[in-house]
Amino acid sequence: MSMNLSSQPLVPVSSLEESNPAQIGAVFDSQLETALRWRESTAAERIARIKKLRDAMLARREQFYEAFMQDYRKSPSEVEASELLPVMDEMRHAIGRVKRWMKPRRVWPTSTMLGTSAWVQHQPRGRVLIIAPWNYPLSLCFGPLVSALAAGNTVIVKPSEMTPAVSALMARILAEVFPTSEVALFEGGPATSQALLALPFDHIFFTGSPAIGKVVMAAAAKHLTSVTLELGGKSPTIVTEHADLAQAAETLMWGKFLNAGQTCVAPDYVYVHESVKDAFMAECRKVLQQRYGASAAEQKRSPDFTRIVNQRHTQRVAGLLSEATARGATVQAGGEVDVAQCYVAPTLLDRVPMDAGIMEEEIFGPLLPILGYSELDAVIADINARPKPLALYIWSRRQKEIDRVLARTSSGGACVNHCVMHFAHGELPFGGVNNSGIGSAHGHYGFMAFSHERAVLRATPLMLVKLFFPPFTKAKRRIIRSVTDTLRLPMV
Repeated sequence: MSMNLSSQPLVPVSSLEESNPAQIGAVFDSQLETALRWRESTAAERIARIKKLRDAMLARREQFYEAFMQDYRKSPSEVEASELLPVMDEMRHAIGRVKRWMKPRRVWPTSTMLGTSAWVQHQPRGRVLIIAPWNYPLSLCFGPLVSALAAGNTVIVKPSEMTPAVSALMARILAEVFPTSEVALFEGGPATSQALLALPFDHIFFTGSPAIGKVVMAAAAKHLTSVTLELGGKSPTIVTEHADLAQAAETLMWGKFLNAGQTCVAPDYVYVHESVKDAFMAECRKVLQQRYGASAAEQKRSPDFTRIVNQRHTQRVAGLLSEATARGATVQAGGEVDVAQCYVAPTLLDRVPMDAGIMEEEIFGPLLPILGYSELDAVIADINARPKPLALYIWSRRQKEIDRVLARTSSGGACVNHCVMHFAHGELPFGGVNNSGIGSAHGHYGFMAFSHERAVLRATPLMLVKLFFPPFTKAKRRIIRSVTDTLRLPMV
């Protein structure tokens, strides 16, 4: 297909207005009746909604290419791989499994519950809010939306104002597929988010930074609203002396520079054993040249390297780079910056001071500090001294090293001899821990995030509980005491 790189955004940033709080409130109120009715929705009805969304999304495929090109020059191939494909996978998974997920789960009685039957019923939470980020504006908006619909909820979506073309296209699609009493999308900035967060939703699903996650959690607390917080943090990578260096470089250079490093699970910094550090650095440089061009000019012209989302974020990333180099860090590849074009070259850094800003805040850009180490225990201690990351990656061919790192560290997810791909695995829970997030998403875990597990117990004719009804005779007391003593025995 042809691309007009000079075309204007579908919705210029300056034209975006905050959504009307009164309209937001009216739509929220209109979803109550739907949410109550949808408690009894069938799997077939939920599947039909997802299929309608899928068909409308795919019908606008070419328009998504154009919107992503306008917002931050993302290539069609990367749009397919990192935006459309994950949503399609989420949809396919939900369509094939939601009937099974919805079935009540029978549970066996415990020793004190003999004479009852029980099960867990999965109910929709009700009216839910999804606040999506700008870095993967389609995938991280429609992905949770699929889970919410599979669980039987009505939804209000708030996309990022920093990707106006994609947000406008998603708004048109949702308006075509759903009445606002079922699914609605509101565009705008912080004021729109504040108006939404003031409402008593039944669940809030937020993807973004830990700082804003705290704001969302505080707002949710006012209504005791449950939350799923998909946050971020500095995801560390370890390359030991026993790693396959070529494979590690090939994979890491993809995971780091995908979407110009604007990925919540991107490798944020790499510890490399001193004995293989130079060889690893050389492998990384070779991969970058093969993928984006041998010279700085060729890399800047590469159609496969995404731009930073806007000039403000470009300046922030450039500031991290200049501060690090001013303090002694050396550029081993890249280092070129063009703020006007929102361009930062894929950059490898050596000798980065541990107290530099680039080692303190999440980079969210195409800069990769590479740190030498000699003792693995020191690396583990450094990781444990920092907030728990969203992801952790280790490259090694020694199982003992792998086991040691996995056992002694904590992170939302982890990959061994790989990176980023755990995000795309529909049978794995995706989420953080503490500072990097609360709750999980994707597949069955996404369905559960938007569902309430209701405990249901039913009496049978064998009403053993009558033994615990007063008046308490000596005989009853002996029986109760005997039952209590029996609980000290191990289960078989």
